Amino acid sequence: MKTFCTASTRLFSSPWLRGVVLLSFLMPLGAAAQTGGAGRVSGSLVEEGSGKPVPFSDVVLLRAADSTFVSAAQTTEQGAFNAAGLPLGTYLMRVQDLNYKVLRRRFTLTAAAPAAEFAGLRMTAATATRLSEVVVTGEKATVVEELGKRVINVEKDLGSVGGTAANVLQNVPSVSVDVNGTVSMRGTSNVTILIDGKPAGVSNGGTGGQRLDQIPASRIAQVEVITNPSAKYDAAGGGGVINLITKKETKNGTNGTAALNLGTADKYSGNLNLSRKQGKATWSAGYNGRDVSYRSHGHSEQNALLGAETVRTTQVASGIETHRNHNVQVGVELALPKDQSLSLNVSPGTEVNLEGESQDLTQQTGNGPVQRARGRQDLDVRVKILNFDGNYRRTWEAHKGRELSANFGGVVIDATVPVVQRQYVEAGSTGAPQPGTRQQLDLLANVQFAQVDYTHPLADGKGRLEMGAKVEHQTNRGSNKFGYAASENRPDDFQDDPNRSLDYTSDQLVPAAYVTYQRPLGAKWSAQAGLRSEYTVLSGSIQGGVGIQQRGSLAQDYLNFFPSATINREFGKEPGQNRLQLSYARRLNRPNFMQQLPLAIYQDPRSYRLGNPRLRAEFSHNIELGHQLNLGQATITSTVFARITTNSIQRLRFVDTTATRLAGPGAGLVTAETYDNLGTTTNLGAELSLNQPLAKWWRLNASTSLYRAQIAGNGIGNNRTALVGTARLANNFTLRPTLDVQLSGNVRSASLTAQGRQLAWGQLDLALRQRLFADRAALTLRISDLLNTSSYRSEIETADLSSYRYSKDESRVGWLGFTWYIGASKAKPGRIEAGPQGGGGFGG
Repeated sequence: MKTFCTASTRLFSSPWLRGVVLLSFLMPLGAAAQTGGAGRVSGSLVEEGSGKPVPFSDVVLLRAADSTFVSAAQTTEQGAFNAAGLPLGTYLMRVQDLNYKVLRRRFTLTAAAPAAEFAGLRMTAATATRLSEVVVTGEKATVVEELGKRVINVEKDLGSVGGTAANVLQNVPSVSVDVNGTVSMRGTSNVTILIDGKPAGVSNGGTGGQRLDQIPASRIAQVEVITNPSAKYDAAGGGGVINLITKKETKNGTNGTAALNLGTADKYSGNLNLSRKQGKATWSAGYNGRDVSYRSHGHSEQNALLGAETVRTTQVASGIETHRNHNVQVGVELALPKDQSLSLNVSPGTEVNLEGESQDLTQQTGNGPVQRARGRQDLDVRVKILNFDGNYRRTWEAHKGRELSANFGGVVIDATVPVVQRQYVEAGSTGAPQPGTRQQLDLLANVQFAQVDYTHPLADGKGRLEMGAKVEHQTNRGSNKFGYAASENRPDDFQDDPNRSLDYTSDQLVPAAYVTYQRPLGAKWSAQAGLRSEYTVLSGSIQGGVGIQQRGSLAQDYLNFFPSATINREFGKEPGQNRLQLSYARRLNRPNFMQQLPLAIYQDPRSYRLGNPRLRAEFSHNIELGHQLNLGQATITSTVFARITTNSIQRLRFVDTTATRLAGPGAGLVTAETYDNLGTTTNLGAELSLNQPLAKWWRLNASTSLYRAQIAGNGIGNNRTALVGTARLANNFTLRPTLDVQLSGNVRSASLTAQGRQLAWGQLDLALRQRLFADRAALTLRISDLLNTSSYRSEIETADLSSYRYSKDESRVGWLGFTWYIGASKAKPGRIEAGPQGGGGFGG
């Protein structure tokens, strides 16, 4: 921690950075003194045919009399634009985007009508243009900063080539991903993860669902990170919402990509994605496959009080894990009459995770003899996943901004998670095998949802009302079983012990409704307020076994309201150039079923995880003040935030003295991990990000955060606090028109856990992309963790247990990838076109 604080002091002592930070906070004060006219023009852009918003297009306003420049604006991600403070008079408006034909409009602002509205302007796709051997490409920024929201264009991020969604999120500001695949934002892992805005059975580092490290990066086009969501979003996720937007193609004809990635030491991935747009229908189909193996090693040390004696245990482990994933997607989108559209999608997939680990154990009780043993643990996890969804959208030509949308869908997860453990007692230089044990968790989970949303613009055109309702149902019924087998007559021949095997069920129903109201408050101010209600009904039961105390049932229900509010203040002449935003939202974190299931699930022969049926939901009040300043091509975003959490859920580890004594001498300590509500915590912090082109061939994206993390200690001790810092730096170089290089690095200081801390870590990545055959193909090379520094280290310190754990996965990996663009995604002979927008593939 001292090293990080020293580095932070040196960083903020830089005169240049102090000037930037000071300028970003003082600019609003200077801009507030500027005055302009009383006129205003606003509107929105949509794509001809699909009706989708056109983001990040330039809107230029010229005086009609002499075509002199007056003002400019840029559309938001939703395609909206706004320019205020205009002198009265007649204007020429020119909308330009490299991917669309230039659109022009003429309008007049008078004292009687000082405002003009152009809602739903339709943009037509541009035809290619030859410019004497000059290649014109439409470039998206890797990171697009908005207050309270970041959009990461994955196809521009070379750091995820051949990787997974977890690799993508490692390069996202404000987001941290540990070696277990657990995502955290601003010090909490309570993060909601969506795919295309819908639940898709993605678990945040858990077991039995679709993990982030099992979703190929090649499927993802963009990542939206929303740090303080409005009432329109589900209340779950006190840390925020991460929305993974998958790739889609909207160009006419047959389009797509085919990619193959090869990694060092038995790592392979590939994908084929095709779409065909003909008339009113767009058909899509795709396949993504991945077969990778990673080696790992580590060790742990524990000292525990067992009665009056101290037990010292060390464990050295090495292993290998293999992941094989196959996923197919099929979908169709239909353009219906009267501004309506309908889409249907289905995506089945399979996942196989094989893990094998050998362990050498040393144990000494007091001053007694040192006892040694060897063990092995094997997992053969099989998961079948089926995702499906349908979407309906309706707009009105005569009522710009009015929209009705409805969607439904679900995910079915069928998982088998067996854990086989064997021990070998040392006898000289050879080991004598003992019968193994097996624990097997069978899971059949269903998630279904249905949602309807309606947006209604106000009569004066200066605001809108949004409302909607949703119901989500999650069930674990049918073949849900926990089997325990302690006898092995023949290798891998296990029979469940009926006295220690259980059946379980769970059911969670969450109906919800929301309303939000948004409107401008004068020329510079705008505000939004919303309220969401969610009613949670949870039930579960455990049956089976003989004399097992874990049998019983679980029943909870609670109604909660979640208000949210946002107020914006614009400074300067151009909208979005200099603005301040204050937001508030109430959020919650529902315990998942595995956190509440009171079953002892062993992670290795000497540690197990036990759910807590008394665990309650935690709630948080999130407050965020952000400022964004655009200076030319540079964007500086600064944010201060606070999160107050009640009923804070924490993970706890303790020594199971009974299980340790029953295991007998030489078997080692048995520790248990569980969850509990530990009171109220308050986290305070600040973030700063800079997106700056330093030259025509060099673009810099940097972000850093520093926050005070607090861990509640009710029942254990006093609340503990510590300063935690993170930093990310990405450099993108265009060395030649067809050669791109990316050098990026991440670092995080030590952070607190309920009973100790997780130590600092960091890594450096290097990637190159060479476009080939007039942009018909691309060759990519990525080396992750160039210096081989990424590892997991943690410490626990309690009255009766102290431990240190180190684990190192194979993180320095080289990836070589080749992508071929099919159909309209590639350049035509004799034409120069914009680079691939939807087909992508550069991200994987």
